[in-house]
Amino acid sequence: MTIQDDPAAAGPYAILETARGQVLNNGIGLREGQLLEVLQLPDEALPAALQLAHEVRLRHCGEDVEVEGIVSIKTGGCPEDCHFCSQSGLFDSPVRGVWLDIPELVKAAKETAATGATEFCIVAAVRGPDLKLMNQIKFAIDRINEAVDINIACSLGMLTQRQVDQLAGWGVHRYNHNLETARSYFPEVVTTHSYEERLETCNMVKAAGMELCCGALIGMGESLQQRAELAAQLAALEPHEVPLNFLNPRPGTPLENQVIMDGKDALRAIAAFRLAMPTTVLRYAGGRELTLGDLGTRDGLLGGINAVIVGNYLTTLGRPATADLNLLVELNMPIKEFQKSL
Repeated sequence: MTIQDDPAAAGPYAILETARGQVLNNGIGLREGQLLEVLQLPDEALPAALQLAHEVRLRHCGEDVEVEGIVSIKTGGCPEDCHFCSQSGLFDSPVRGVWLDIPELVKAAKETAATGATEFCIVAAVRGPDLKLMNQIKFAIDRINEAVDINIACSLGMLTQRQVDQLAGWGVHRYNHNLETARSYFPEVVTTHSYEERLETCNMVKAAGMELCCGALIGMGESLQQRAELAAQLAALEPHEVPLNFLNPRPGTPLENQVIMDGKDALRAIAAFRLAMPTTVLRYAGGRELTLGDLGTRDGLLGGINAVIVGNYLTTLGRPATADLNLLVELNMPIKEFQKSL
């Protein structure tokens, strides 16, 4: 619906009409104040917002959907105090430190490729990698490349310049380092490192020529204003990909009693993030099963999402990979063909 179709709709739909010209037609993302308007849209305007976000995705990203699998090479025992994360060694959570051996990692990469995924991400729960972990990552990359043709991404915490250069030299396609939340809310969620430290790693990754995957975790108690702030800050960083996570409160963490985010608010956020970043890969990540369910997952794929993590996450269960892949077929959304970019 546009204002021209129905002048009486100008009220809550005015920001969508603005976005149609600014984002859809001109490819210019909405600014922070405009994003707040999208996040404040009434329920009756949500279908129109999702439809517009879907049109933006098709025009500026194409119809392909990118599929990725992730696996942890080190789970638990992290020294940081990210309040949402059960892998922190500082909380009384049921996750304990476990290392995954290289043959299992190669097997997981093969299984991921068999789903049609183009990307396999190696994750470690650490503040940043030490020499031992970097050596293990190098060995893992070599063994995976020998066994299967798939892009390799890494998420290893905060990096030094030397480590950034090493990963780029080893052919790491993409590096994941999430901002998680808005600068103004960050101290409420993490105290053992700063927003600026995370941002520094992100900038070094981009400068080294790797693609930057930098995501968000919403539903942690932040305000709508801070949600808009985060979307705008991510847009300014210009990452290649933004994984969009929704808090799944984990036992033993400081956020274990946080109320689960409302599904309609999650869909408004999906639309807003797409309208903030019209050309960015916007990936479904953790928590969508709990926050959105099957119907909401479908709505998000028709509302701006153009990438999916299939299978399980690091410490929580996801949807079966076949469920997501079957849904993509049902929606006539082609899976992006594999391309070795590095």
